[in-house]
Amino acid sequence: MTDAIPLLSTVALTEPLAEHGLRRGHVGTVVEEWEPGVYEVEFSGDDGRAYAMVALRADQLLVLHFEPAVAS
Repeated sequence: MTDAIPLLSTVALTEPLAEHGLRRGHVGTVVEEWEPGVYEVEFSGDDGRAYAMVALRADQLLVLHFEPAVAS
C-alpha cells in the first residue's frame, strides 16, 4: 500500500503522457485527491499559468523533497 500524497506536494511524472503534452520528469503540484491513490495534478509554466490538469495514479508520480530527511 502506498502512503497518501499530501495536497500541494510537488511531484514529477514517472512516465510520459503524450496525449497531454507531458514528458517523463515534468513537474507539477497535487491540487486534489479524487480517491485513494488518484490525484489531480496541475502543471504550470514559470509564469504561473497552468498548461495541463491531469488525474494521475500515485504510481505515475514521484514526490519531490527539498529538505533533508530527519533522522530518527
